[in-house]
Amino acid sequence: MKTSTSRRLLLAGAGASLLPFASARAAGLIATPQQTEGPFYPTAFPADMDNDLVQVRGQQARAMGTVLHLEGRVLDLNGKPVDGAIVEIWQCDAQGIYDHPRQPGRDRRDSAFQGYGRLLVKADGRYTFRTLTPVAYPGRTPHIHFKVATSTGKMLTSQFYIAGEPSNERDGVFRGIRDPRQRELVEMKLQPAPGLEAGALATSMDIVVS
Repeated sequence: MKTSTSRRLLLAGAGASLLPFASARAAGLIATPQQTEGPFYPTAFPADMDNDLVQVRGQQARAMGTVLHLEGRVLDLNGKPVDGAIVEIWQCDAQGIYDHPRQPGRDRRDSAFQGYGRLLVKADGRYTFRTLTPVAYPGRTPHIHFKVATSTGKMLTSQFYIAGEPSNERDGVFRGIRDPRQRELVEMKLQPAPGLEAGALATSMDIVVS
């Protein structure tokens, strides 16, 4: 079973905001930009695919790397929370290795890192994940993949990046977002989170679906 500390953190995140949310405008929000799914979306889902990617059920070891508490809301273009959306995230481990058959060096992957998680958002549109601060690997700046599927059949696939990361401007996928306003929607501003977990970081990212 996962550690009681981990579960307490997730329960706290589900009931209260990790960071203050900026007030959504009443209307006219900009949609989060669509981006490539990439080559490493899971071909098979892990047995444990909850919203705590740092602790795999049945293992004592915690994943290597810096913990990131990622939260936000799924909103429509009018700023209204989207009830019943499914949010997925997936990313490489702290060594830059995905859990995927096409990943070179997969045998060296950190088995204590879940690598993929999903959750169903409720009426307030809020999601929360305990994952890792993303790292770079050859050809890519640090990023977290995410996908949102709404109950009305809308689908959004995109990626989160670290705001101010120098390698962002050398990353072809990031540079594909030309509108500065859309870039802001996928740039994570990381802050220390000592009140949540020692040594961890936290960020709040609303996802706007059109």
